[in-house]
Amino acid sequence: MWLELLFVYAATLCFGILFNVPTRALFIGALIGCLSWFIYRTLPEYGISIILATALASFMSATLAQVLAKKFRIPATTFSIPAIIPLVPGSKAYFTMLAFVESDYLLGLELGISTMLQAGAIAGGLVFALAIFSFKKGGIGQRYEPGR
Repeated sequence: MWLELLFVYAATLCFGILFNVPTRALFIGALIGCLSWFIYRTLPEYGISIILATALASFMSATLAQVLAKKFRIPATTFSIPAIIPLVPGSKAYFTMLAFVESDYLLGLELGISTMLQAGAIAGGLVFALAIFSFKKGGIGQRYEPGR
């Protein structure tokens, strides 16, 4: 597991460099990526589905990104985009397309549905954390006052 986390840290750090993340946020974003990967890999061992584990890891990443963005006064996406990179189901998408190319349509559909659910779980975790922090700011559900 430690070797896996080391590789995840390196990969997240490299994606942060690729996305031009500022140096002061680069290493922290990579740590958030490691933590999200740890949650994603650990929760299924306790009987939680991969989809729910992905959603919870994504939610945790987005929550930490929002908190740290306020502390460092930089956009939350600076932390959240590199942090969710380890959760992206790239290999599943590849094997989905491979199954369709090889005319194994049932496997392709099974993998495709799983890929889409996992991608939706990432998006759901990010949106849910954003919604919580928007309520705190008064963004969503804010009363409309004319003339203001």
